[in-house]
Amino acid sequence: MSASATTKELNELLSAAVEYQAPPAEERTSFLRAVSNEIEALEEELLTICMEETGLGRDRLAGEKARTVNQFRMFADLVQEGSWVDARIDTAQPERKPLPKPDVRRVLQPLGPIGVFAASNFPLAFSVAGGDTASALAGGCPVVVKIHPGHPRTGKMMGDAIKRAVKETDVHPGVFGLLSDQSIETGIALVQHPAVKAIGFTGSLAGGKALMSAASRRAEPIPVFAEMGSLNPVFVLPNALAKRADKIAQGLADSVALGCGQFCTKPGFIAGVAGPKLDSVTRQLGELLSKKETGRMLTEGISGRFKKLIEERRGFVLAEGGAILLGTDLASFKQTPALHEEIFGPASLLVKCQTESELLELARHLEGQLTATLHADEEDLPLAGRLAELLREKVGRVIWNGYPTGVEVCPSMHHGGPYPATSDARFTSVGTAAIQRFVRPICYQSFPQMLLPPELRNENVRNIWRTVNGKLTKEKVT
Repeated sequence: MSASATTKELNELLSAAVEYQAPPAEERTSFLRAVSNEIEALEEELLTICMEETGLGRDRLAGEKARTVNQFRMFADLVQEGSWVDARIDTAQPERKPLPKPDVRRVLQPLGPIGVFAASNFPLAFSVAGGDTASALAGGCPVVVKIHPGHPRTGKMMGDAIKRAVKETDVHPGVFGLLSDQSIETGIALVQHPAVKAIGFTGSLAGGKALMSAASRRAEPIPVFAEMGSLNPVFVLPNALAKRADKIAQGLADSVALGCGQFCTKPGFIAGVAGPKLDSVTRQLGELLSKKETGRMLTEGISGRFKKLIEERRGFVLAEGGAILLGTDLASFKQTPALHEEIFGPASLLVKCQTESELLELARHLEGQLTATLHADEEDLPLAGRLAELLREKVGRVIWNGYPTGVEVCPSMHHGGPYPATSDARFTSVGTAAIQRFVRPICYQSFPQMLLPPELRNENVRNIWRTVNGKLTKEKVT
């Protein structure tokens, strides 16, 4: 597509998006449910095309499709219940001395048109109809999506499903637009278009930083909510290592190789205290990883970069086969910045610490991550507690005796973390709190009832939870 044709398409989609006004909650709920139904109705053709484009297995994609459907239904339930708007009402006190208190009311409202970049590694759940799109639509924002070049036919099928839901529910067509051009230039143009108010992105650190830079150069800078990668450190503490080394080694191998290592929550970093048990686990883990059948990677570009990163770290490779184990010590890790970089693919780095103090030092040295995991037993609790205190400053989710792959889609999930894992540690891209990225507060002072949003009027017509004069209640304001 020519540059002029791309500009025309982008302008048309965003002109329509600007005209969209968020409908009442009931209509928005119906639209979200219609999207979920349309996606659910996509049958074998979707999975077949997606398998061809990504190399991912049918069972994995069937599960991802179900997750995508459930995300839309989860947000539909959230919008229907309504309390997420965080309505706050402080009634007037005209007799207050020395100055009267005005009537003040606050609620969350849509931010405006949102640009979404489809992700490579989740062609359904983090792509055209993924969590960014679902949460923005739920918040009342129109969305324009850039299809990922790794799965264009899949992206179009998902986009067409959303468009059918638009027609079915008679929602303004500006609510959703799909860019046919997949170039980097189109992505930058989307970020810099003056109608766009925020960006949702899942991808590499380099990609996220490029979008953040483009957004900052605008006359009106906008937020880029970017998820950009993570090492997801796993700390295996001494007593857990002594009691269940075999189980931990197997669990780590399965998690590292899952999906050819192409999960943002893959355990790319493992740490333990030196000793015979850690040596044994290292050998066992290396053998398990080398025997893994990982299959084709998502794109040739991703595969090529994976091979390049491994070659650059050739001196650290301990075991190699279907998946790869690298190893080092604390001193080398601190002195080798390349080891701090995520390797997107079936590989992990094991860092051997000489003492528990070194393990704590390693935790202090880490940059921001999506997750951190502690494998520990009761005897490890004092050390685990000290590590947890350090790690909660470094990560968005701390896991106990588990593995970071597998992100539960539920209201309490936080899928985010301090930079460089994401651009803003306060927000999540998974779970109902993801809606908070695409709304902003609006405050009304001394406004007439008929001009207030329904959620702020005295009569609580939606029967939502509201904070009235400091108390959480569903009662009407008297």
